[in-house]
Amino acid sequence: MRPPRLASVIERRLLVNYRVEPEVAARLLPDGLRPQLIRGHAVAGICLLRLGSVRPAWAPAAVGLRSENAAHRFAVEWDGPDGTETGVYIPRRDTASRINRWAGGRVFPGEHGHAEFEVRESEDTVRVAFSTHDSDTRVDVTAEITPSLEGSELFADLEEASAFFRGGSKGYSPTSAGPHLDGMRLDTDAWRIEPGRITSARSSYFEDPDRFPQGSTVLDSVLVMRDVPVRWQPLPRLPSGPAGLLSA
Repeated sequence: MRPPRLASVIERRLLVNYRVEPEVAARLLPDGLRPQLIRGHAVAGICLLRLGSVRPAWAPAAVGLRSENAAHRFAVEWDGPDGTETGVYIPRRDTASRINRWAGGRVFPGEHGHAEFEVRESEDTVRVAFSTHDSDTRVDVTAEITPSLEGSELFADLEEASAFFRGGSKGYSPTSAGPHLDGMRLDTDAWRIEPGRITSARSSYFEDPDRFPQGSTVLDSVLVMRDVPVRWQPLPRLPSGPAGLLSA
């Protein structure tokens, strides 16, 4: 069965970004994917995402669902049939939604773990914290909306950051069913992103010395999306294994 196209509204999306040494990031990627570099750094991070009005693309928004979700991500590139392609590799997805956990990998691409979320929001400040039920992953981020993007060594300004993340609209994640990657593409005609400043951030994933030796990863920046209507397009699976990853 072909997975359905979905529509939703990104009610809130925090993109928490880290600079990572390229060779360290490369060790955490499947065969065939390589880090997408900017100013000599690999780019990784956490997407803290609240979706509203999630439904099949043909259905009215009133029947849609709402959920808190998180994804750990690496900006990647790979060799496709028409040249170099870009996107993100997502080693872990988590959600507070039972429906997302059941449907992910069955009805639509992307298997999800189970997590409990704590969220506090105002017009200028957002805090999102979550802990997974397997106790493997814990995140706690507070960010403020700011007039401009400052202090980033990855991006010169908001326009450059916005273009970089818009170009990474294809997301691939591992599955428990076999040596392939599930894929989903984010499409929108209303792309809009705001700069922010991190006031505090903890991540058991990026602070794990077995994954990231001391000094190999540095918190860089945060970006915010709010109230953006989007569509989610399933992509053909990419096989991944010792012989490399083959573009579908």
